[in-house]
Amino acid sequence: MSVLEKDLRRLQYNKLTPRPIGLPTGSSNRSGGSRYKRDFSPILYKDYFDCFKTIKLPDSDDTFRVYLSGFQVEPSNSLVLVLLHGGGYSGLTWSLFTKHIRELCVCRVIAIDLRGHGGSLSQNESDLSVSTLTSDIGKVCKAVLDEKNEDIELPPIVIIGHSMGGALAVHCAHQLQEILPSIMGIIVIDVVEGTALDALQSMQSLLKGRPKSFQNLENAIEWCLKSGQTRNLESARVSMPGQLTNSLTGSPATDDITEHTTHDTSGDSKEDEADKSTCGRRLFDSSDQIPEENESNDEEETETSQSTTTANLTPRDEHEEQETPKSPESDDRQKPEYVWRINLSKTESYWKGWFQGLSELFLNAPVHGKMLLLAGIDNLDRQLTIGQMQGKFQLQVLPQCGHAVHEDVPEKVADTIATFLVRNRFTEAIKEFGRPFPSC
Repeated sequence: MSVLEKDLRRLQYNKLTPRPIGLPTGSSNRSGGSRYKRDFSPILYKDYFDCFKTIKLPDSDDTFRVYLSGFQVEPSNSLVLVLLHGGGYSGLTWSLFTKHIRELCVCRVIAIDLRGHGGSLSQNESDLSVSTLTSDIGKVCKAVLDEKNEDIELPPIVIIGHSMGGALAVHCAHQLQEILPSIMGIIVIDVVEGTALDALQSMQSLLKGRPKSFQNLENAIEWCLKSGQTRNLESARVSMPGQLTNSLTGSPATDDITEHTTHDTSGDSKEDEADKSTCGRRLFDSSDQIPEENESNDEEETETSQSTTTANLTPRDEHEEQETPKSPESDDRQKPEYVWRINLSKTESYWKGWFQGLSELFLNAPVHGKMLLLAGIDNLDRQLTIGQMQGKFQLQVLPQCGHAVHEDVPEKVADTIATFLVRNRFTEAIKEFGRPFPSC
């Protein structure tokens, strides 16, 4: 292939495939020096949340894991953000967003692992119907906010949801007015009725295309980033383990993170680890940087990268494992693999119920403020377009990011939502920050 053809291919690739958002790039070393290496080790939740609690619902054996931030320092009447993740994710998907939003405005955060997800356990984990999930959310929030069961006056609440969680946020605004009468607003991230219903047709094939298991958490995080599920390395490192389960113990993969050597992005000594609270780490470290590819070796490196990625990310073949000789001194214990926490394919019967009639429900939600945050304006359907022109809700578009907007560009999402919260007087700003104008 001529040099001109190589240049044309490279130019076309760069136009069609934007660099992953949130990952700083470093210049390549033309003299053949060492390159920066990305760190795919998992990160503990403690860098973003104060703690997590296990909430047991009354008259039930169901337990729900919730990640909390701000409850130890903010007043009891301050704004509460209830964060609902999308299908297959966990409350850890909000980690970076939580860190940034709490730096901008006064608020407390409740990030819930929904039924069948993350560290939550229930008798019927496959029941993802709207009525069951909204009931769970209401009971969990009530238990967290009214811990002593004294029927106190609840603080103002804004529910924020992504994808499936966005649909649930809309349903909660309609169905939880009795148990949570202080719901003041809802924010829906990258889900629109028409687009979501159309996407369901290809959802099964998409789920089948994912790896069934991973050899370790590093492989899982690498797949999460390279597959495009998340375009932010730090988000992938903290969020991906919440989507997996240890195949041997059946426990959440997040429980195994302490056994791994996690990368210390703060630069603090080990003696200072006990003093770290929620947000001690810098957003990026030099080890997280990705330098530009060396132009002279583009094709060779691409082929090598693809073969290496395939070898690392696909489950090992059983026959290949049997042929591997065991050392006499090796441990006979089987090494764990990590599998998906929930089998979303078996919940297909509930998918339409999440999104059907969503646009009308969103426009008619009985709350003071509504916001729709999208990754692209082309996702807006006709009914919402008319509603937005009539001023029934605020629209904000954040292009150049994937479906997991809050993971790809957490700072921009935090800026946008903090602006919405302050403008509607749900809370007060902590410091001045760049306030984006609503899209029109």
